[in-house]
Amino acid sequence: MEFTRLGRTELKVSRIGLGCMSYGRAAAGMHQWTLDEDAAAPFFRQAVELGVTFWDTANVYQGGTSEEFIGRAISRFSRREDIVLATKVSGKMHDGPGGSGLSRKAILEQADASLRRLGTDYIDVYYIHRFDPDTPVEETMRALDDLVRAGKVRYLGGSSMWAWQFAKLQHAAVVNGWTTFSAMQDQYNVLKREEERDMIPMCLDQGVGLTPYSPLAKGRAARPWGQQTTRSSSDTVAKAFDRDVDEPVVYAIQRVAEGRGVSMAQVALAWVLSKPAVSCPIVGATKPHHLQDAVTALDVDLTDDELAALEDPYLPQDNYWW
Repeated sequence: MEFTRLGRTELKVSRIGLGCMSYGRAAAGMHQWTLDEDAAAPFFRQAVELGVTFWDTANVYQGGTSEEFIGRAISRFSRREDIVLATKVSGKMHDGPGGSGLSRKAILEQADASLRRLGTDYIDVYYIHRFDPDTPVEETMRALDDLVRAGKVRYLGGSSMWAWQFAKLQHAAVVNGWTTFSAMQDQYNVLKREEERDMIPMCLDQGVGLTPYSPLAKGRAARPWGQQTTRSSSDTVAKAFDRDVDEPVVYAIQRVAEGRGVSMAQVALAWVLSKPAVSCPIVGATKPHHLQDAVTALDVDLTDDELAALEDPYLPQDNYWW
């Protein structure tokens, strides 16, 4: 495993992160393909064995059961101090005034709820899951800063919003002397590159590290065009990648992979890892080879010609944040 800093911070993170949306009780959330606790356990163990120490989840993943699984897995397979633990706030957990959004009430209530489920007294990286247009940015950033000052959170991150919204939040923190964001978790992969226009340049300028989700485009960049999996055939989010505009890019990934004698997943992930703003791509693993492929991708150093072959077929499209 390789390690790097998260943006300009001194926080050391593994270059591959474990995405934990795949783990949780299927009946408790929006995804029916997630793994229960017994089925998820081997992946937590494998992550520890491979040195994947950055574990990422959210309060809304399967109604909080993802966080519960993680808390127990850390005790079972590792030590709290050896894991860089990330979770998120904003999505709906209940109908009450503190059940969603980024108000002070919601942030403080949901942070405490996540801490209970995770079985820990601090969160390493706490993300706001989306921008909340109904809450003043000053209220949000002050509440997040209070969590940091209270020792409940170490670093702050944002996820999937317009660059101007992220800039507005950062500015509120700067002018008031509050904690700024150190991480941005947006969707970024060889099929979805719209973040290169504004968000990524901003993050490079401000020293914010990218921890992109879906680096394999919901698996579409990891297998030949037309092949389906249980998730891709049932997940409405994954189905959004069945678009003609993506087909030539997938073929390009396949050609580069065949030329190198490696998997398509390794090529697609190596492309993400080659980008200077990226600290730690988040990889969801539901099969034993998923994490191993991801770690092996660290050894795939794409040439300029290969990078161009992967990027040339791309066509501009709308931002896609799911």
